[in-house]
Amino acid sequence: QVQLVESGGGLVQTGGSLRLSCVVSGGTVSGSILAWIRQTARKDREFVGQFIWNGGSAYVTDSMKGRFTISGDNASNTMYLQMNSLEPDDTGIYICAVRPKGAPDYEFWGPGTQVTVSS
Repeated sequence: QVQLVESGGGLVQTGGSLRLSCVVSGGTVSGSILAWIRQTARKDREFVGQFIWNGGSAYVTDSMKGRFTISGDNASNTMYLQMNSLEPDDTGIYICAVRPKGAPDYEFWGPGTQVTVSS
């Protein structure tokens, strides 16, 4: 059973930065797609971006490009979300999820980590 644990959230002022981590354990994720998804006051669930395991390619949704960067470390089974120039609208719960290779949807979810950006 794949398990995901996010960390790195916290309270930061507008314009600040945070680096979130998502550690994957309990199963192989080779070929899987790992994603960051957030829940904010404005949107119930919003896709942030994804990282293709082993392939190494990363994608960030257009509205967050230039501020957010996704990367991964295969050796430690960790995906990262670097967030810069944070804004109050970025406040929310940041969750990582795994869509196994060939699966139609995300099957494994972490509990999330809270990010709060003060104005």
